[in-house]
Amino acid sequence: MPEPLAGRAALTGHEETKHVPDTNDHARSGAGSAPGGDRRALRADCASCFGLCCVALPFAASADFAISKDAGRPCPNLQSDFRCGIHSRLRDSGFPGCTVFDCFGAGQKVSQVTFGRSWRDEPDTAARMFEVFPVMRNLHELLWYLHEALSLPAARPIHSEVRRAIEETERLTMGAPGELLDVDVAAHREKVNVLLLRTSELARAGAGGRAPDHRGADLIGARLRKADLRGANLRGAYLIGADLTGADLRGADLIGADLRGAGLGGADLTGCLFLTQAQLNAARGDAATVLPPSLTRPAHWPEHWQAEAAPTAGRAPARRPRSRERRR
Repeated sequence: MPEPLAGRAALTGHEETKHVPDTNDHARSGAGSAPGGDRRALRADCASCFGLCCVALPFAASADFAISKDAGRPCPNLQSDFRCGIHSRLRDSGFPGCTVFDCFGAGQKVSQVTFGRSWRDEPDTAARMFEVFPVMRNLHELLWYLHEALSLPAARPIHSEVRRAIEETERLTMGAPGELLDVDVAAHREKVNVLLLRTSELARAGAGGRAPDHRGADLIGARLRKADLRGANLRGAYLIGADLTGADLRGADLIGADLRGAGLGGADLTGCLFLTQAQLNAARGDAATVLPPSLTRPAHWPEHWQAEAAPTAGRAPARRPRSRERRR
């Protein structure tokens, strides 16, 4: 079965969710990213996007969304200037799902590079723009992981292969709309995943034989307080509502792990592999949670984590969410 790559933090029975960054200092930058460069261009820049995630993607009424919306229909909270009318109170208004989806910069790339004009200015191109957006999002997500692999000294033996994968993926992102829609994303993801798996193995080798293997494990609501998970393989693991208070997750591979409602108070996430901002936004940490330097402490995290206040089934469903990666 193909390894899941996408963080599933905001998937609750629907394919995709829209995103409004829930961090304090997401970097603003242009639409591209040079091979071997940093990942600033792979961060969502909503000011340079035509609100694509608010229109192109569907969502269902749930604990994450107060209403249902079909793909291609603008969210009623989207304003004429492509800004969210309830951005500052999304969680209080019943839209926490909007704060935990990350387009990895695909929105501004499609808006400013692939098309250059908004779907409102050119309604005839709207449908195609909405179709291209999720393709670009998948490619940008892969670029995010590949750039991380390139930054890891332990993965130096395969850095040349990683650079070639970055170049190939960047070339795909620069295609015309028709070319992007012809991209076999699943096949490209499989090629990239081979490199990411090798990166993980090389980076976690220092943990030795003691590193636990929980790849794809059902750890929903698990009691993992102060657990030694150094160098653990948690790829695609279901950690919904798990209590990871004070856990040692240094060097653990968290690609695709579902951290919705997971308690990370006081946990050490130093050197975690392939952890994304969206995964953090979906979890519950506190001021004592140790984060990798590339990520930002979510603004909604409390000063002190209370395990008994962790979201339960109402907020983080005790069931496996649908995932395109799981269905393939």
